[in-house]
Amino acid sequence: MWSGAPYPVLVIGRAGDVVETNDAARSLLLDRGAEEPTTGDLPRWLAEAHDRLNSTGSPSDAVAGAVAGRTFEAHPSPTEGGDVVWWLVENTGLRLAEQALHSERERAALLAEVSGELLSSLNVDRCTEVTARMAAGHLAEAAVIVAPVQGRRHALTYAQGDGDVTRAVLPVDARTVPGLAEALQGFPPVPTRWIDPEGLPEWVVPPGFDRTIGSVIITPLPGHGMPAGVLILLRSGTHRAFTEGEELFARLFAARAGAALSAARLYAEQSSITATLLRELLPPRLERVHDVDYAGAYRASQDHERVGGDFYDVHPGADATDETFVVLGDVAGKGLEAAVLTGKIRSVLHALLPLSGDHRQVLGLLNGALLNSHHTRFATLVLASVRRSSEQVRLRLTSAGHLPPLIIREDGRVEEVATSGTLVGALSRIRTQSVDVTLAPGETCLLYTDGITEARGGPLGDQLFGEARLREALSECARMPAEAVVERVQMLAAQWLGSDRHDDMATLAITNPVGGHDTAGVVDGHQDHRARGRES
Repeated sequence: MWSGAPYPVLVIGRAGDVVETNDAARSLLLDRGAEEPTTGDLPRWLAEAHDRLNSTGSPSDAVAGAVAGRTFEAHPSPTEGGDVVWWLVENTGLRLAEQALHSERERAALLAEVSGELLSSLNVDRCTEVTARMAAGHLAEAAVIVAPVQGRRHALTYAQGDGDVTRAVLPVDARTVPGLAEALQGFPPVPTRWIDPEGLPEWVVPPGFDRTIGSVIITPLPGHGMPAGVLILLRSGTHRAFTEGEELFARLFAARAGAALSAARLYAEQSSITATLLRELLPPRLERVHDVDYAGAYRASQDHERVGGDFYDVHPGADATDETFVVLGDVAGKGLEAAVLTGKIRSVLHALLPLSGDHRQVLGLLNGALLNSHHTRFATLVLASVRRSSEQVRLRLTSAGHLPPLIIREDGRVEEVATSGTLVGALSRIRTQSVDVTLAPGETCLLYTDGITEARGGPLGDQLFGEARLREALSECARMPAEAVVERVQMLAAQWLGSDRHDDMATLAITNPVGGHDTAGVVDGHQDHRARGRES
């Protein structure tokens, strides 16, 4: 029965001698020229399994081992005469499939780990370091990441299998490494077999890596629209060379890493742009100018936002004899879109500073600029021209559809300035009425937006803070510094709020300080025109 079996069969006696074999077994075990296998031809694993079977005297489970580079399972069948028939069933294909499946599972787990590690941070340096460390730890003995060129230099990140990561910025000639210049431009990598490890320049080898390079992979790190750099993998001559499968997996690894690095760089660029724009959109610092105190406070409608539709500016005159131009405004809407329009309004008003003495003309030109803009929002403003005259401070106030300014007199009385006008950016023609006001020492003019009076809250959570409560609070602020006035108003409005939902809040105080002329605004012998203010 077994002599014609398609797989090898051996009959082994009690003493371990080969009694009989079929053609398949002889073809597997014998060298050319031999006629019959002997005990010495048996693979060790099979001979040991036969000895165990004889010593125990009981049937044995199948055993497995390799013969001539192929793997088999040997199944024993004891005979009545004491011999054992060993049936060798080849499972080389199954073992290779299992190894391939295990390898693919490991690679899939590694890619998932890479994605998790890299996507957990949008910091470029950390993503680069993680990529280099994981590549050296899982794919090679050492790894180098070449970042896109900056000027004439490339940022290099080195990692070795022990996890050590170093950085350098060097003038790299990409043409000295086969395929590197092309990979930096996003072209497909050259095959590993085309790269001569002995021809690599010194900068490719990580510092402290004292082994001779035997195999190299150079693959681009694909990004969003442009390459995120290049990954170089190194193995020493004592290690096996990279296989085609490993080269293909290195590209998959690089694709994941490149996407994460590109996202981190894009985030860094956008953060830098956002920070630059915010510096222009944020309210300025306010302080004493020409012996007049200015203080402002701003709170956006959303606590996680820093800008919105309310704004204020103070533009000092060249000297004490010139007027200081002050503006506080409120753009319809909230958030970033409203903040963009506030930036435009502030820029237009800054350009109109030579005309700031004529409020009507300034508002007319601003109105025309907004009507010719693609923005569909309108704005309300209060303009103030401020000048010290001996012990008094003279103000010329003009409202453009805004809440009227409030004057806090020295005795605690709160007066409303009767200025009025139409808002800007809505109608082709505007109407304005300016009012002149004088502040004695200790008196303050407060400009504010409707986010203060329309703050909804209170005991029942649905009442407006209102002008009456604002005036009552201001009556207690007589002779207080400008900064204390705006801080108290903002604090009371915040305490009144019954929820996190509210409009933008902006306040600006112009105060004739008690004591009049002094040097509080002078820094290093020069007038300090910076502003004292804060965001809340």
